[in-house]
Amino acid sequence: MARRGTKIVRLTAAGAAAGVLVAGLAAPTVGGAGLGFMSAAAVADLRPVELAEPPLPEVSVVLDVRGKEIARFYEEYREVVGLDRVAEVMRTAIVAIEDYRFYEHGAIDLEGTIRALAKNLQAGRVSQGGSSITQQYVKQVLLNAAGTEEERNAALESSYARKLRELRYAMGVEEKYTKDQILEKYLNIAYFGAGAYGVEAAAKRFFGVRASRLTLPQAATLAGAVQDPNATDPNLGEKHRARLLKRRDVVLNRMAELGAITPAEAAKAKATKLGYKGKKLPGGCEASKYPYFCIYVRQEIANNPAFGKTARARLRMLNGGGLTIRTTLDPAMQAAADRAVKRYVHASDHPVAAEALVEPGTGAIRAMAASRPYGRSKARNEISYNVVADAGHGGGAGFQAGSTFKTFTLITALKQGMKTGDGLSAGAGYRAPGPAAFRNCAGENVGDPGHTVTNDEGSPGWKTLRTGTWSSVNTFFMELERRVGLCETVTTAEDLGIRRADGRPLSEYETFTLGIDEMDPVTVAGAYAGIAARGRYCAPMAITRITGRDGEATAYRPKCRQALEPAVADATADVLSGVFTDGTMRGVGGIGRDAAGKTGTTDGYATAWFAGFTPDLAAAVSIGDPRGSQAHKLAGVTIGGRYYGAVDGAALPGPIWKETMIGALAGSPPQRFTPIDSARFGGCSQDCRPEPEPTDEPRDAE
Repeated sequence: MARRGTKIVRLTAAGAAAGVLVAGLAAPTVGGAGLGFMSAAAVADLRPVELAEPPLPEVSVVLDVRGKEIARFYEEYREVVGLDRVAEVMRTAIVAIEDYRFYEHGAIDLEGTIRALAKNLQAGRVSQGGSSITQQYVKQVLLNAAGTEEERNAALESSYARKLRELRYAMGVEEKYTKDQILEKYLNIAYFGAGAYGVEAAAKRFFGVRASRLTLPQAATLAGAVQDPNATDPNLGEKHRARLLKRRDVVLNRMAELGAITPAEAAKAKATKLGYKGKKLPGGCEASKYPYFCIYVRQEIANNPAFGKTARARLRMLNGGGLTIRTTLDPAMQAAADRAVKRYVHASDHPVAAEALVEPGTGAIRAMAASRPYGRSKARNEISYNVVADAGHGGGAGFQAGSTFKTFTLITALKQGMKTGDGLSAGAGYRAPGPAAFRNCAGENVGDPGHTVTNDEGSPGWKTLRTGTWSSVNTFFMELERRVGLCETVTTAEDLGIRRADGRPLSEYETFTLGIDEMDPVTVAGAYAGIAARGRYCAPMAITRITGRDGEATAYRPKCRQALEPAVADATADVLSGVFTDGTMRGVGGIGRDAAGKTGTTDGYATAWFAGFTPDLAAAVSIGDPRGSQAHKLAGVTIGGRYYGAVDGAALPGPIWKETMIGALAGSPPQRFTPIDSARFGGCSQDCRPEPEPTDEPRDAE
């Protein structure tokens, strides 16, 4: 039926079309207060006008570091295909029902137009379109290009003026393309219902096949759906499906009437069931295997001016630009993080564990995992925001980072010339000697002599930078922060990318070193990755390349800066390495290669953390209760099927970190930290351990 040749009768504005339309459209129309006329002059000006054809909205695909698809974004689920990838029976069906003389007439189907005019004059309004496939294509282009509600209404208005405008554009389209090209464009732009735009998406959505594999009853179903896709949307229930089935049979009868198929073929096809499968649309972060990383990518594009001038333009490009987005996600590392998190914390638990893996030297986010699934179902205990990231990347308020922040005070001390053997006497409690003991970066006195800080871990006494860090003694770090400066410590943290998860300024109070600021795992892992990279901080990144539908690619390079002197970073790594052998993680142990890190536990066990790194990978793990970490503390709780009297950094985050790193680095040769500069940082200088007081009492016999 649908002949591939282009036997086209061209009609000019001065020819038969104008003559017929002048006669018809200049006739009186009934409506409103009386008679109205479409001027013959307007009809006679029926000249071809070139139609602006913006690219069709297409699906953007997100790929992992290996090139495997992990997510899709779209406003209109569409996959553009060539006509040679559409089954012949589909082409025949759509032409038969929508415009059976498509290959014989020009831009205007005189027979259809005259028939429609008669109906319109009888009704007193534009009740029947008589539109050719070309005119329908024009209408869809105008709708897609509509940027405002006013433009959309103009593309849909029921008036002769709109019909004339479409006719002029249709004539321009017919001059520009062959009939096959027009049919291809129409099949790719048409909406078929159930969220499927274009014949390829519709074939997959309705029947789970490609457009090239459509059978006769399937093709007839899709051809019938385009007339009123909302009324026949099979996804909306049985009544809609019944209407679609009836419409399918209308198409089959028409194909038989035109001789495109035999009556027997039509009868056999009508005897089949509708066969609608309702295949899930492949897109959106809820459908992704890696929803938290997916959200991060989406928000990175939405909020980052590097991807477009305005947020609206960026989202429009993401959802309709047909982009191919290459990312940093490593599926093997992601699998290791997922396994570790879910082993220790169940999806049904109220507390949630979240983990991010970041590559030192590039900032590449290799994995983002959480114990609870992403979504809005309370019954499944899903979480509706990106618990692994900050608010700018779809996250929430975060959790207090606890003693992981002591690392920034340690670094500041090393920057100021202290040696790892230098120390001070830490008491059982610490109280600021006066308001001026701590000054924020605005120069304000923020010391609080009325507040006493006590120790959750470690014992009082003389502590060096090493032993104070290993034991994570609060009073030691309060005095150390006083000596090196609160603002200086805050600046060190900021240099390593530390920002609050909610986007507000850091809390510059005397307890800054104890981690009172709410953080997210991506940010903390990024900071520790900067130490691992010998002081070179790279902002966490998820996108490495974006390729447009035209094949033009833009690569995105890491944004890095030297935040610490390499020797200072090396000394920090050396001290933090002892946390596994002599500190708070000694009960958990190391990972069989050079590693360094710091536990974090907040006041009253509200949240728990572990952040650490090897030379080639950093990770941070947080655990807290999204219902409110202060109201729902990690004390006397059952997590992962195990009861905990209290959860500190080494109880759950530490083991999750250890198991993740072992799995993520499996098969990767161990890398070594650069040795500490012992001449510069070894031993002690002005803050050496004092000699014991001489005593006259006799020593005990040995």
